[in-house]
Amino acid sequence: MSNTEELKKMCGQVRRDIVRMVHAVSSGHPGGSLGCVEYFVALYGSVMKHNPSKFTMDGANEDLFFLSNGHISPVFYSVLAHSGYFPVEELKTFRKLNSRLQGHPTTHEGLPGVRVASGSLGQGMSVAIGAALAKKLNKDNSIIYSLHGDGELQEGQIWEAAMYASAHKVDNYIATVDYNGRQIDGDVDKVLPLGSLKAKFEAFGWMVLENNEGNDLQAVIDSLNHGKTLLGKGKPIMILMKTEMGMGVDYMMGTHKWHGSAPNDEQLQKALDQLPVTLGDY
Repeated sequence: MSNTEELKKMCGQVRRDIVRMVHAVSSGHPGGSLGCVEYFVALYGSVMKHNPSKFTMDGANEDLFFLSNGHISPVFYSVLAHSGYFPVEELKTFRKLNSRLQGHPTTHEGLPGVRVASGSLGQGMSVAIGAALAKKLNKDNSIIYSLHGDGELQEGQIWEAAMYASAHKVDNYIATVDYNGRQIDGDVDKVLPLGSLKAKFEAFGWMVLENNEGNDLQAVIDSLNHGKTLLGKGKPIMILMKTEMGMGVDYMMGTHKWHGSAPNDEQLQKALDQLPVTLGDY
């Protein structure tokens, strides 16, 4: 079986994990998590240089990832577990008292794979830029990656960070926006339109790539690898990745209503009927 086939199986299992985790505690964010499955599986399974068995907070000589839109922690945790950072069984503890798997990723529990607390939107790019500059100072040629929500780009700190990254030639950094067009209160275009993100980031001095197939695993791998070829040329890289919120579960797609809502028993079963077991449920 090819590596791509294995990664596609992981995508299917991660989606089952997401809906089961959120259902178990009647709390969490399934919509964006389901939409970003291919991104996380591509990053951790194919693109990023990392060592799950020897996790360190400084990540010397490794690529680093920072999740800015921390509310999509279910997909992050599932992919970390399936990548070997901690036992898959631990997914059962999601959002429970004293769990290392809090609703938004945190660091004081010492969960391998998590290097920064996130969930206060708008901050992840600043953190990623700091890490990228530290790599340069340490003569470490590894790459920094970050993921952001499109609604998150309504935060002013993002644009301060975007200016800083280009001004200081942070060219070892690939940011990606999950461009699903929806946020907690509705469609992004109705809440606060973003205009042309491509034109905006280019005006801020970034190289911009567009991936209109963010739920196609190979397309995500290809776009990230394309971004890697553009590093070292004096500009940070932005990938605008179109996805579908709730991807894989028909009643969660095409709406913002599952941004932060958990399925009930009947809805869970309906979701699981659409998501076959591929690697085995925890």
